[in-house]
Amino acid sequence: MSASSGETAFYVRTDADRYAPTAFTRGPWDAASQHAGPPAALLGRSVERRPDGRDDMRLARITYEILRPVPIRPLEISVEVVRAGRGTELLEASLTPEGGEAVMRARALRIRRTAESVPEVLEGPAVLPWQDSAELPFFDVPWDVGYHTAMELRFAAGSFTERGPATCWMRPRVPLVAGEETGALERVLVAADSGNGISSELDFRTHVFVNPDLTVHLHRHPIGEWVCVQARTSIDTAGIGTADASLHDEKGPIGRSVQSLFVAAR
Repeated sequence: MSASSGETAFYVRTDADRYAPTAFTRGPWDAASQHAGPPAALLGRSVERRPDGRDDMRLARITYEILRPVPIRPLEISVEVVRAGRGTELLEASLTPEGGEAVMRARALRIRRTAESVPEVLEGPAVLPWQDSAELPFFDVPWDVGYHTAMELRFAAGSFTERGPATCWMRPRVPLVAGEETGALERVLVAADSGNGISSELDFRTHVFVNPDLTVHLHRHPIGEWVCVQARTSIDTAGIGTADASLHDEKGPIGRSVQSLFVAAR
């Protein structure tokens, strides 16, 4: 895999809780702002890897509030425990540019895991495998390097340039943080925010459909490098929409993601 750039990752860690974003985080709408996928994954990573974290807990749900565009500027992360219990814990993490206000917050629910304590109830593979899916281009982006070049895409159904529901396998071409192996949860979170783009019902050139939030539920820990987002968008004439997606790995469904949408003419 190659991302065709001198950059080596989405972020470079500069201190214990500080990260410098690279050009790979750039989203398709604003050259000065990040796609929400990489910062969402960075917050999820910080929740899972915090020094005082419990090894017997696993993330089951994380909800992001995207308060304002995430700038391509050095960022600081803070994580605090809101509630700690025997079987569950609730944490809050925030992402703040140096000298600014928080641009993204996340609330994460972690649930205690006990190996083989209950029978497994899972669906099998429900989408076309990534090996049999089509390598189709991203929609036109006015800059050469960004999230669109940092992600490898294969469509099992639909495409970025078609209107309507679509199913897309995704994997990062570069690590989330330079010098680190990207974790399974991080691969899911860097992809999950793409549901509204994958399943667009309106033309990117005439309308915006921006998500001010993202919620990801996971009932199973993902395996493999590829994550599949099977998404559908619904829009009301009032300009409010929802992008709902089923998330998969090579073994089968792993959870769901949902985005609220602000929809308007350009």
